[in-house]
Amino acid sequence: MPLTMHSASAPVFTRMLGHLLNWLDKAEAHAAARKFDPANYLTARLAPDMLPFTKQIQIACDAAKLGVARLAGVEAPKFADDEATLADLRARVRKTLEFIESIPADKLAGSDERELVLPRRDGPVTLKGEFFLKHYALPNFYFHLVTTYALLRHNGVDLGKADYLGPIQ
Repeated sequence: MPLTMHSASAPVFTRMLGHLLNWLDKAEAHAAARKFDPANYLTARLAPDMLPFTKQIQIACDAAKLGVARLAGVEAPKFADDEATLADLRARVRKTLEFIESIPADKLAGSDERELVLPRRDGPVTLKGEFFLKHYALPNFYFHLVTTYALLRHNGVDLGKADYLGPIQ
C-alpha cells in the first residue's frame, strides 16, 4: 500500500493519542498508590518558563486535530481549554480521537500539494500540505507529547519506552 497523506497523519496521531490515554491512567494509578491528589500533575513543569502539563496535552490534541483538519480542508472543532482534572484531559483526548476518526481518508487525498495557510503571531505562512505535515504538524505534536511524557516520568510515574512506543504491530 502506498504512503498517503492520510496514512502519514491520522493513524499516527490516533495511535499516539491512545498511548497518551494509557499514560494518564498510569498517572492516576501512581497518585492513588502514593495517596496524593492527581491534580498535582496539572500544573507540573520541568522549568519555570514552560507551559504546564495541562497545556501540553491541550496543545498536543490541537496539533493533531488541526493537522488533520487543515489537510482535509475542513473546520476543526474548538475546545474550551478548561480541563481541570485528569478525567477532563482524557475526555479532550477522546474528543480529538473522535474528530480525527470522523475524517474520511479520501478528504486528505491530494493534500500533499494543497497550499495551507497557517496563522502565526507574526503573520500567516503558506505551506504545501506535505511540508506542513512533515515539518510542522508532526514535530509540534511530538514535542508536546514528549514533554507530557517527561513531566509524568519526572513526577515518578512508572513509564518506559514501551509505554511511549506502544506495541509494534
